[in-house]
Formats: sequence, structure tokens, C-alpha cells
Amino acid sequence: MKLGRLNHVAIAVPDLEKATATYRDTLGGTVTQPQALPEHGVTVVFVDLGNTKVELLEPLGVGSPIAAFLEKNPSGGMHHVCYEVDDILTARDRLKAGGARVLGDGEPKIGAHGKPVLFLHPKDFCGTLVELEQS
Repeated sequence: MKLGRLNHVAIAVPDLEKATATYRDTLGGTVTQPQALPEHGVTVVFVDLGNTKVELLEPLGVGSPIAAFLEKNPSGGMHHVCYEVDDILTARDRLKAGGARVLGDGEPKIGAHGKPVLFLHPKDFCGTLVELEQS
């Protein structure tokens, strides 16, 4: 396994429309249309930075993991970082063999970019939730 480029930094927000306006109107970012991802419990918007992206996340439904994050951080904040890997299954198997914890059932789910993703436990990665996305 080799860690690839930084795909995005995700920021949980309590109000996606307001956060989108801030990134678009105040910072001059190019933003996508909101995309609901029911399997992940979020609605997302991406801000294109050319060499990477910022993902703005808003809870979708009461069981959203972002809702729990926002209860602890009502103003929002950095939620996770996403790195690309060449082969997500090989990466998962190597990480698990080394003792890292893969969240959920350990099987990749399709993410916002239409590619398989996995999340790794923050306690295993310096307190940061890590998403891996197959490149």
C-alpha cells in the first residue's frame, strides 16, 4: 500500500447553505451543487481548489454521524481527511493486519465521487478520522 494524494479535507457544518455561501461568495471558491448521500448520512458540497478539494458536510437524517459530531462542535469543524490509494482492498487488508481499525463492516462503500471509500478509526491515526478513496 502507498498513500496517494490528499483528495479532500472535510468540514462538518450546521448549515450547508450558509457554509456554501461563505466559501463561494466570501472566499471566491468554485462549489458544486449539494449532493445527498443517504448511505453515509450526509449532504455534501465540494469546493474545488485545483489540486485538492474542501468537502462541506451537513447531517442527512437523525442517525447521521455528522449530527453527533455537531452536538460536540455546534459551530462545525474539521471532520476528516481523505487520501487516495491505488487499491482500497489491499490497503484495508494491510492496515487491518497492522492493527488499524476500519469503521463499519469493513467493506468499502461508494462515496461522493462514485469510488469505493473506507474510514479508519481516529484513535489509530493521531486523533484524525481518515477516509481512504480508491484512485
